[in-house]
Amino acid sequence: MPNLADVIEDFLKNLIEEAGNILEIQRNDLANKFQCAPSQINYVLATRFTLERGYIVESRRGGGGYIRIKKVRIRDDEFLKEVIECIGNSISSSKASDLVNILNREGIINKREAEIIKAALNRRSLDIPLPERDRLRARIFKAMLTALLNENMEKGGNENDL
Repeated sequence: MPNLADVIEDFLKNLIEEAGNILEIQRNDLANKFQCAPSQINYVLATRFTLERGYIVESRRGGGGYIRIKKVRIRDDEFLKEVIECIGNSISSSKASDLVNILNREGIINKREAEIIKAALNRRSLDIPLPERDRLRARIFKAMLTALLNENMEKGGNENDL
């Protein structure tokens, strides 16, 4: 029997697909539908609808608050820009690996490129103490993704060609 988080995730994914990849919904309505606390909805959003999984979640709290979930089109430049922004100034090895896996799965990079990037970003390669290791990993990863963006632009590609 699936747990409540799995049921909520599946429900939201179906709604997102039906809505054309962008869903706007009231958090309290969702909590009422599943007879759970709004914090359970927050948990599902925070763990199942992440950028690493191909989603952007916007949330506005308060009486008229809503949740907007957008399934990003992985192949466009905007996704790579979102990933670069998501990385920020620091990124863990596991989060970087998750992002590389998505890029590979969506055909932005091939398996060999994914393995090379992972090798460059792993703990053994970046043999320096934390937190500097996570900062260096972020700088290297962002440089690699920027190179992908630049390559696409040089080829004369548009936003959908990546």
